[in-house]
Amino acid sequence: MFMRRLVLGLVFFASVIGFASAAELGDDGLHKEDWFSITFKDVGEDIAAAKEEGKRLAIVFEQRGCIYCRKMHEELLADPKIRDYVRDHFKMVQYNLFGDEEVTDLDGETLSEKTAARRWGVVFTPTILFMPDDVPEEGTAVQAAVATMPGAFGKKTFLHMFEWVAEKGYEGEEHFQKYHARKLAEEGDTSAE
Repeated sequence: MFMRRLVLGLVFFASVIGFASAAELGDDGLHKEDWFSITFKDVGEDIAAAKEEGKRLAIVFEQRGCIYCRKMHEELLADPKIRDYVRDHFKMVQYNLFGDEEVTDLDGETLSEKTAARRWGVVFTPTILFMPDDVPEEGTAVQAAVATMPGAFGKKTFLHMFEWVAEKGYEGEEHFQKYHARKLAEEGDTSAE
């Protein structure tokens, strides 16, 4: 009897811990990370604010019911190594692919989230736009983005993309795919994750 109670208690404890680390769903059907930034979605202001925090701005588009968004939150961002790296180096602002919240693009154009998604060519969720260190003097957010990640990949690919952007790999000669392969080799991993 004691062993049965002990096992049931451990199972309950493990399930509580699992639920505590999972992102909750908001009223809009999107997963919410407590460390994501809530802003007025003015891209220029958000780039400047991220820089003041010693971070880079990353805009993530998601949609209600997206299984890949769920994967991003429940598998990728739930991993402490990935979550901590992203949280420490990036200001993440969430956009709804079909949302109506107001967005101000870098050229001053005021749009809804869904109109911004169309203007910026975002069709998959999640899609992450990695913004430059400094606010550009002209253009739109998609023109200013230093990299784009369309989709939720494996843990190492996901983390390596954030590392490549933080290290400004896009300024050098090493393409992301070469960087990723090198990092996997350095880690002794032969998978294509």
